[in-house]
Amino acid sequence: MPILRNAKKALQVSKRKAKVNTPVRSRLKTAVDAAKKKAEPSNLSNAFSAIDKAVKRHIIHRKKAARMKSQLAKKASSPAESAPKAAPKAKAKAAKAKTAKKTTKK
Repeated sequence: MPILRNAKKALQVSKRKAKVNTPVRSRLKTAVDAAKKKAEPSNLSNAFSAIDKAVKRHIIHRKKAARMKSQLAKKASSPAESAPKAAPKAKAKAAKAKTAKKTTKK
């Protein structure tokens, strides 16, 4: 426990900020996880909104937010997620016709 008066006040402020910031951080994590699992437009919109609100409250740095948004957008626009491609069929190789070896008499 803090002994000095200013340390006691700092502890109170820290607890108060933690109480306010915890729900915002929790919402951010759940929204980003949902967007990572399923990159649907509604999930991305919720994740971007949660990221922006966390930046506004100084919970995460704005450059980290930009990086997170970029990664989510990249995952959403990847062609593997939106339209899975069929595996290319293996082409059968044509068998060479066997020819008899020419023999010469000596």
